[in-house]
Amino acid sequence: MTLPIPSTVSPARLAIQQSLSQELYQALREQRMVPPLRDRSLDLTIDDAYAISLGILQHRLASGEKVVGKKIGVTSKAVQDMLGVHQPDFGFLTDRMWIEDGGCVRIADHLIQPRAEAEIALILKHTLQGPGVTTADVLAATDYIAPCFEIVDSRIQNWDIRIVDTIADNASCGVFVLGAARVDPRLHDLAALKVKVYKNEVFLSEGEGSAVQGSPLAAVAWLANTLGAYGVTLNAGDVILSGSLVPLEPARPGDHFRLELAGVGSASVSFA
Repeated sequence: MTLPIPSTVSPARLAIQQSLSQELYQALREQRMVPPLRDRSLDLTIDDAYAISLGILQHRLASGEKVVGKKIGVTSKAVQDMLGVHQPDFGFLTDRMWIEDGGCVRIADHLIQPRAEAEIALILKHTLQGPGVTTADVLAATDYIAPCFEIVDSRIQNWDIRIVDTIADNASCGVFVLGAARVDPRLHDLAALKVKVYKNEVFLSEGEGSAVQGSPLAAVAWLANTLGAYGVTLNAGDVILSGSLVPLEPARPGDHFRLELAGVGSASVSFA
């Protein structure tokens, strides 16, 4: 997958993007943190950040990974306030990020500073291409929804991120877990769906679908239209993570997380 490079990008700017893509990709593979990109005196723009993210994806694809979907990040006010990032972003999901429901993630093998968040995942049956995608289009294109944990992670030191940092770092992607349930989205008001999260079998947090830009459908429409500006589509079969309904929670070895999405189903994941 390659995004068109704007003709206005100079060779020097392109070299900076490629260098930072390589740096973040190596940090991902070596499970280490790097200083925030915004502090490098490079005047990075959001377009630079997306180019860096796409560069990381090219490295992942070259290593044999396959894209299985996309994610929206920083959609809810709770997460925006927590991270100090006040607009959504997007990233790519690959097959190596997909963890079996009920599985155990060895943090030392996969992650650096993970945090768990509960989401509603949409699995598409038709392709969506912006601009002009509406919530009705998203609903018509969705095959089913599933309960989901996204385990976000950051290669930026101590989660000290702003919008350029998280976009460049593939929207702080880590791994994700889909619950076993597959439910027709037309059977529910997605904005009103309620989730409860438990950590080590103790109630932790709760939220509703309306937390993500008013509705997961609106969040996915935003994603389709934003990606469309970069020449990227949401494809049939894609898993789309629509954003966290609850505040992020750090995950440490020995922790077990479970969520219950009312009327839909559950998902769980453990850490070692």
